[in-house]
Amino acid sequence: MAARITPNPAPAFKPLWKSSRYKVAKGGRGSGKSHNFAEALVTNAAANQGFRAVCVREVQKSLRESAKRLIEDKIMQLGVADLFNIQNDRIITPGDGVIIFQGMQDHTAESIKSLEGFNVAWCEESQTMTSRSLEMLRPTIRTPGSELWFSYNPRLRMDAVDQFFVAKEPPEDCVIVHVNYDANPHFPKELEAERLFDKKARPDRYAHIWLGDYEPQAVGAIWTMADIEDARVDEAPKDLDRIVVAIDPAVSSEEYSDEHGILVAGKDGNSAYVIEDGTTKGSPRKWAQRAVALYDYYQADAIVIEKNQGGDMCRHTLETVRQGLPIVEVHATRGKHVRAEPVSALYALGRVHHVGSFPTLEAQMCQVTAAGYEGEGSPDRVDALVWALTDLFPSIIRKSDPYALRKQVVADMDYDPANYEESVTMWGKQQVAVME
Repeated sequence: MAARITPNPAPAFKPLWKSSRYKVAKGGRGSGKSHNFAEALVTNAAANQGFRAVCVREVQKSLRESAKRLIEDKIMQLGVADLFNIQNDRIITPGDGVIIFQGMQDHTAESIKSLEGFNVAWCEESQTMTSRSLEMLRPTIRTPGSELWFSYNPRLRMDAVDQFFVAKEPPEDCVIVHVNYDANPHFPKELEAERLFDKKARPDRYAHIWLGDYEPQAVGAIWTMADIEDARVDEAPKDLDRIVVAIDPAVSSEEYSDEHGILVAGKDGNSAYVIEDGTTKGSPRKWAQRAVALYDYYQADAIVIEKNQGGDMCRHTLETVRQGLPIVEVHATRGKHVRAEPVSALYALGRVHHVGSFPTLEAQMCQVTAAGYEGEGSPDRVDALVWALTDLFPSIIRKSDPYALRKQVVADMDYDPANYEESVTMWGKQQVAVME
């Protein structure tokens, strides 16, 4: 037996109650995002015989981490407990439908097919979902009229869910609402006291927690966005003392492999300048061509590689692109975060400047803590940054100033450095590699 519940969502959530393929609710704490989707799930299940939904998280080690208890509470509050059979690991809905709770990390390309007949997938805490999980889930929820729901507090611009819905044009038939505490008519006085405390005592965290802004940095991060922003410049000196291209290659070039971190940095006296992020994916030859392209364009003094991370392989790959390159090998004797700490200290002193903006690099930097890296995958860009600045300042001492004509188009230079012609660069004429 089905029952129709008359929904009464808060005004900010009303767009999400219309039929749409994608429904996204993002914003700060206390906004009611989870409560809205839990109520919508119960309302749909009560009205539609055989309704099936899956509530997913990237990682779910136990049902205590899921929305199961919240959905059970909504069933009671809406007065439809007689229609549902609440079991240990699932909720049976009218007409032998079901609501289940799963972690995406537990799925493979084969096992995810078990969800093909489901009507709704609700992705909780979806800021933690990986691009792999999104790519598996989206085409799996395919029954006619099926929907994908996403609720989250934005964390990083580079998070897969933000890259999919915010950084680029969102898909068709998509509704996105950004909601905060002030959109919740049931915002409790206990949370209001917490919010006011954070606003006064933790202003650096307030916008992320309560307004749904991006995470300024991980708790305990060794880099801060404030230090990066304070030292950011539009230009750097034209005659830098030394320029290097540093590489942190991924161990493989598979579809879901980490990226090959490639950074260009230079120094002027006691100042360091991060000039270009040429990070890429692909084969070893592709990263080698990219590195040599950047080496040519910036008239760099050397290419820096890590001896421990397949140094011989890196050298060989670069030399298959061009013989005689000045290659500097650095040695990693400590953990990544330990190697990064002296570099981060120089940012705090205002001695390292980013020439322009490097959103993905900076997001990675702000996820490195004294305990390790808290982001997804490997901090490939950060590793390349550390190698570059370590080579430029062996004693790890720097200061700061500007640099000119950063051209992000260089990131797309995948030409064959075996061919050359005289070309004008930012510093004048030089022999550079050109595309075939």
